[in-house]
Amino acid sequence: MLRVALAQLNTVVGDVEGNLALVRDAVRRGAEAGAALTLVPELALTGYPPEDLLLRRAFADASRAALEEVAREVREGAALVGFADAGDDLHNAAAVLADGRVQAVYHKRFLPNYGVFDEARYFAAGTAPLVVEVLGARVGVCVCEDIWYPTPVAGDLARARLDLIACISSSPYHLGKAGARERMLQTRAADCAAALAFCNQVGGQDELVFDGRSAVIDATGEVVARSPAFRADLLVCDLDPGQGARRRLREPLARLLPPAETAPVPVEARPPRAAPAPARRIEPPPAPEAELWGALVTGLRDYVDKNGFPGVVIGLSGGIDSALTAAIAVDALGPDRVMGVTMPSVFSAAISAEDASALAGALGIRFAEIPIAPVVDAFEAGLAPVFAGRGRDVTEENLQARVRGTLLMAVSNKLGLMVLATGNKSEMSVGYSTIYGDMVGGFAPLRDVAKTWVQRLARWRNREAGRELIPGRTITRPPSAELRPDQADTDSLPPYDLLDRIIEGYVEDDLTPREMAALGLPQEVCERVVRMVDRAEYKRRQGPPGIKTTPRAFGRDRRMPITNRHDPAR
Repeated sequence: MLRVALAQLNTVVGDVEGNLALVRDAVRRGAEAGAALTLVPELALTGYPPEDLLLRRAFADASRAALEEVAREVREGAALVGFADAGDDLHNAAAVLADGRVQAVYHKRFLPNYGVFDEARYFAAGTAPLVVEVLGARVGVCVCEDIWYPTPVAGDLARARLDLIACISSSPYHLGKAGARERMLQTRAADCAAALAFCNQVGGQDELVFDGRSAVIDATGEVVARSPAFRADLLVCDLDPGQGARRRLREPLARLLPPAETAPVPVEARPPRAAPAPARRIEPPPAPEAELWGALVTGLRDYVDKNGFPGVVIGLSGGIDSALTAAIAVDALGPDRVMGVTMPSVFSAAISAEDASALAGALGIRFAEIPIAPVVDAFEAGLAPVFAGRGRDVTEENLQARVRGTLLMAVSNKLGLMVLATGNKSEMSVGYSTIYGDMVGGFAPLRDVAKTWVQRLARWRNREAGRELIPGRTITRPPSAELRPDQADTDSLPPYDLLDRIIEGYVEDDLTPREMAALGLPQEVCERVVRMVDRAEYKRRQGPPGIKTTPRAFGRDRRMPITNRHDPAR
């Protein structure tokens, strides 16, 4: 049998020393488990994505030095480790380590340069496949994007008649991606008639979250092992190295391919120690709500912890967005590290303060009330000479939001807590937010979560808890900013179920209003919404980062000019 170990690690970008410790521990545990080959994720020693740190030669040199340290400790079996390889040019690389040294290096051939990826900005593309012979097994090496296409990388590996494809990856999360990714991997394994070990990163890095879900797939395309989502893990699996060869004899499709152009590289490796057979482990995929919740909790926890914040403070309005943000924060950080502040105005309904207090009690977080009416009155008095002769309008509404933002930042400065902005994707899309007001914060967990999903997650979290963590009235009340008498979100926006369908069509699918109308959506409303989306770009640029959860998030994914005279409704 061929035993492989997949270590999905939560690395930190730039922390080469800390990442080195994680990799060394993973390689040691893989050897102790009797693995012939231990995999760690893509660019594990630098963290992913390292972005412009790669433009500093000393950073890439530190990555190589760390690799040499790991190599010296690999005395049983072999390891495949991701690092930044700086020679005549810079490459996203995977090194085969065995017998105390680096024995082969592969350079990633497909460099993604779309969506959240900018790898062509930093790396040169590799030009050659790598196949190694290690402990009697023929293993082909690839890195992340290489495996997503049927040719030429996967085609070259199929021609090499492998026992195993070893793929290390840092594949970012969005809702629903994991299932599609795993189906692709099953296809690659079946087409190549080779087992496939896919080792993915886990954890949060700025806007990105990595879900892990490393997997081992046999030569028929069946998943035989899978790691959990959003949790560091060492997955150990035994494979039959002859399965692929037997299948190639029965189904001789590979004979139609030209022979491989490069010979396998022999790797000198000592056999791994004897260890008990690993239990078969195929972690079930989570339900959609649990999956998205796990991404939000992971992204928030790692942003707060990796940046050294002691905790967070949240403005609790009594509404569903701030309530859901607080519930996510408690699951991510624990109640002792979360503070809620309610800031009622003269327009705040009594039930809003009641629901904010009830939420804080149910979550067990610190809670404070700071009425804003005296501060708003003082601001308005100070502005009165400048505003003389002009009636009240949205200016006074926004002033309330900005007072709240100022108070939250004061609490942040005094207590050291990071402010969490609570706006959702629906609001951020159309600019239904106040810049320097409710957009204030260091991080916005719901920035890429639509309002309909906010409501869905709130109900799901209560069901999971078996009680009302989020007050039921908070979920069912019509949404309102409460900045003027009897205000409702629908005064300014279409109903959220319609708005979210339009935003998805325009932002994620690039549909025009006319194309959305052909799908049954009202064209005039679509035209109004898409114009609002583009006009709000200047606000979004000044808002805090948030967790990417959809295929196309604002910011890294969707980059629109602020100064822009194109009419998206035409």
